Amino acid sequence: MVLEPGEPAPEVSAPNQHGERVTPDWRGVSVVYFYPKDDTPGCTTEAEQFQAELESYRDADVTVYGVSVDGVDSHADFAEEYGIEFDLLADPDGDLVDAFDVDRTRGVASRTTFVVVGGSVQAVYDGVEPDGHARNVLADLVETGIVTLE
Repeated sequence: MVLEPGEPAPEVSAPNQHGERVTPDWRGVSVVYFYPKDDTPGCTTEAEQFQAELESYRDADVTVYGVSVDGVDSHADFAEEYGIEFDLLADPDGDLVDAFDVDRTRGVASRTTFVVVGGSVQAVYDGVEPDGHARNVLADLVETGIVTLE
């Protein structure tokens, strides 16, 4: 069962697509989306749309992280091919997947997104439909008053 709203976000760390170790700072607002596999149709749609909305997320002081069980090299190729500028965290051993209690019964992370605010999980999106998800999460953040956009 995935982490629920109100639960603390786990302390995690993983390399990004540049091989740099990233330890998310949960004190602000973060969106952490888990996806099955680099360079597959749904995952590419989701990543491209988060990238398309990235300026709005940054304007609202929201940090975006993508996570899959792919390795650093796969993430590097994926990020380069599609112009992904936010951190894609490599989780080949499933440590982040396990920390967030994301299902991976098929060997990959199920499509699940977490909104973390001030160190606590604020919202969980399970069984995500990739098309439109990035915009929907941002709209929810604005609608609930978590963030504001100018």
